[in-house]
Amino acid sequence: MGSFRAYKRVSSTVSKRAAQVQLKRVNEGVVWRLSWPIILANMSVPLVGLVDTAVMGHSGSRTDLGAIAFGSLVFNLLYWSLGFLRMGTTGLTAQADGQCDINEVRVILARTLILAMGLGLLLLVGQQAVTALALYLLNGSDTVESLTSAYILARLWGAPASLALFALLGVLIGLGHSGLLLRIQLLLNGMNIFLDVLLAVGFGWGIVGIGIGSAIAEWLAFLYAAWILFHRLGLGVANGAVSWARIFYWQPLRQMLTMNIDILLRTVMLLFGFAWFIDRSASYGDVVLAANHLLLQLITVSAFFLDGYAHATETLVGRSIGRRDHLLFTSALWASSRLALVTAIALALLTLFGGAAALQLLTDLPQVIVSAEACLPYTAVYILLAVAAFQLDGIFIGASCGRALRNASAVSLSVFLASAYLLESYFENNGLWLAMIVFVLARAFALACYLPTLRSAFQ
Repeated sequence: MGSFRAYKRVSSTVSKRAAQVQLKRVNEGVVWRLSWPIILANMSVPLVGLVDTAVMGHSGSRTDLGAIAFGSLVFNLLYWSLGFLRMGTTGLTAQADGQCDINEVRVILARTLILAMGLGLLLLVGQQAVTALALYLLNGSDTVESLTSAYILARLWGAPASLALFALLGVLIGLGHSGLLLRIQLLLNGMNIFLDVLLAVGFGWGIVGIGIGSAIAEWLAFLYAAWILFHRLGLGVANGAVSWARIFYWQPLRQMLTMNIDILLRTVMLLFGFAWFIDRSASYGDVVLAANHLLLQLITVSAFFLDGYAHATETLVGRSIGRRDHLLFTSALWASSRLALVTAIALALLTLFGGAAALQLLTDLPQVIVSAEACLPYTAVYILLAVAAFQLDGIFIGASCGRALRNASAVSLSVFLASAYLLESYFENNGLWLAMIVFVLARAFALACYLPTLRSAFQ
């Protein structure tokens, strides 16, 4: 399909060596074509937060800014935790596509859409409880909490669309249509920015306008993505091959739910690790907290790039498993890993030698800059070594091995907490950063230990 037509059929008359060279050559091009739209889509996401902050910074007050910070944090954590709707769908879709089973793709899409819409409606029905829990966990003034509550209640109306969009994007990535994903992401972010400015400033609705604008943008993006899948890609015509009985057939449905729970637990453990890092940073004072926060932003930017290759790996691995083609799996793995490693080296060098300039763009506080510059080498090393964890994540998401992802996260989190306890007692904040490096290394090592289990997928 699409990008994969160049290697979809390899003549049986060519030698094994010639076939391997052909697949290797094509896969390197496929990896890049799959990756660059995702990288651009990832880079467009922070623009929404920047515009929301700028709108409130120029038209609102300090309490409005605080409410935007709290509200954005709530939805970032909520939607990141529910990211299994995208990740779980990608691997299953790619495997079905590798088997040329378009009806199974329809079934996977239907199951995930039902689950996503159900969770979205649950959030909508329980919006008061969600808001109360969020405010309980946050620590703001009465005014900030009141504005945050208004923002959450307004934006939650977009939750069913936003979660359903995760499912649609998972199918698009699984089918290798990352270019369409970029269009959808640009529409989502572009409309979000436009509506936030229009409603918050033009109509004078303030922070509630930003919440409403985000919700409307999520519904528009969902409808556009649904139109693409159901019409342009032909997933809306089942030709009688898909029934409700097949959609709710217990064994594959149970496997999907189990995998999604495993991915959810994996994500929660990773979120806890980063939240714990921030909490420990605060124990060293406001300067160190601010410095570590800025350095995490550099890591986030690098993740935009590495995540693009990981997504491509998900697609290629899932497709190779669907075809039971170990040769395709191996060549795709090496091609994507080479590109990701070169990018990680470049990002690490850029962080090491250009990070000081980036920090000065982010803040003009001398003490914070000095503290952050002292830890730039740790940040660069983290970015360089993180490429292994990203790639392995892509492999196991593509293979739909949620258990490996869950267990690796549990092991790496335990190692992280233990190493931080030891290293901080000797090196304080430097020890905390060393523990973060151990965290990402342990995650990669734990996942690598599960690689031999993938052999059964090709038998």
